[in-house]
Amino acid sequence: MKKWNFTLITFSLALLLATPPVFAGGKRDERPNILFCIGDDWGWPSCGALGDNVVRTPTFDRVAREGVLFPHTYCAAPSCSPSRASILTGQMFYRLEEGAIIWSKLPNKFPVYTDMLEAAGYHVGLMRKGWGPGSYEAGGWKRNPAGASYKSFTEFLQSVPKGKPFCFWFGTTDPHRPYELGSGARDHRIEDVRVPPMLPDVPAVRNDILDYYVEVERADREIGEMLKLLEVAGQLDNTLVLITGDNGWPFPRGKANLYDYGTRQPLAVRWPARVKGGRVVDDFISFCDFAPTFLEAAGLKPTSDMTGRSFLGVLASGKAGRVDPKRDRVVVGLERHGQPYPMRSIRTHQFRYIRNFKPEEPYRVCDDGPSKAYLFEHADDPKVKPLFELCFGKRPAEELYDHSKDPHELRNVAGDPAYAAVKKRLAADLENYLRETKDPRVIGGAEMLDHAPSFRDALKSKKKK
Repeated sequence: MKKWNFTLITFSLALLLATPPVFAGGKRDERPNILFCIGDDWGWPSCGALGDNVVRTPTFDRVAREGVLFPHTYCAAPSCSPSRASILTGQMFYRLEEGAIIWSKLPNKFPVYTDMLEAAGYHVGLMRKGWGPGSYEAGGWKRNPAGASYKSFTEFLQSVPKGKPFCFWFGTTDPHRPYELGSGARDHRIEDVRVPPMLPDVPAVRNDILDYYVEVERADREIGEMLKLLEVAGQLDNTLVLITGDNGWPFPRGKANLYDYGTRQPLAVRWPARVKGGRVVDDFISFCDFAPTFLEAAGLKPTSDMTGRSFLGVLASGKAGRVDPKRDRVVVGLERHGQPYPMRSIRTHQFRYIRNFKPEEPYRVCDDGPSKAYLFEHADDPKVKPLFELCFGKRPAEELYDHSKDPHELRNVAGDPAYAAVKKRLAADLENYLRETKDPRVIGGAEMLDHAPSFRDALKSKKKK
């Protein structure tokens, strides 16, 4: 099992952080610190604030309660590297050349918000997983695009120069597989687990979900320790805290799929100095929106290349429910994640439309684990076979799901005449967005995506050494 420990809070560190940042001319720097916390394969709805009553996430729930909860948040791509690339650049993943592919590279010609903030006077740092997996050196970077690496948040805070706000990326490696088998059953009741209907409701799957919860809870505790450090130092209220995960949970029909369990993410944002808390906002948020939001909060303008839009106005509005009428949809997609299977999707509050560009073969991408193993081992069981086909069978070129009747996206109505007009409209809306944002799958040039190099074997061999 992965274990991590923070250095104990010291009185000297608290005194250091309690000193307000000051510009060289003597004027206090009112710009916020930025603390970005991202789980590895932590997906919706695995937190108390989103209605999961089994997993224990008091830190996330506190940030949601004292800040703003965004239940309709989506990663740009349900795969680690392209998801994180979109966060850093504020651009849709398919615009980033090899950066659209896991285990490849992110060319350094694409500006990242961390560098922009650093150039504007922020002290920037990273702990554990930033952009990746992949070779940032092959992309021309001297360090991870998320920032210089630190062993702990305490070490980073001690390095912050007097007079500078900070921007810190905490990339926990939880709850990425593998898990300690049976760890979740030690202090959770297996009968309390709610198994989504796309998975078989059997003990092996229930225990697998509990083991996943253990790592979600560990990540939540670590973030809580970081907030405590800032709270003791009197720095928490002027720190923009954002907590999320990079893609859906690593279960069948989850991560590396465009359905909600693959792309929908927990998101809570807290910044009492500027943002009224106690709100739930139903606007759609894309991961591409993070970079322009951070930049605007720091008094900077997003670059013209960014496809994301700042949601600082939504945060500062004090409003709940549907706030910005233009935030009524989101686009997500995926390129190669092990198996080449390019796909794009548009999601509204009622519908999800998916376009599979090359549906010639069954889609078999899923992290190894007990849930996946059970489906394959029982694929011929009449009770399990429909779920196996749902998760790993061949998919049509078009999929359409009506969330008002089918919230778990189990029944594809793309061929239903009653939905013909809806399908046509959403297909056109998706096509227009992809053209406007210059998706190579639509405008040409997808060969680069098809043949992007993979550094997986080289990086894993290097790690073993």
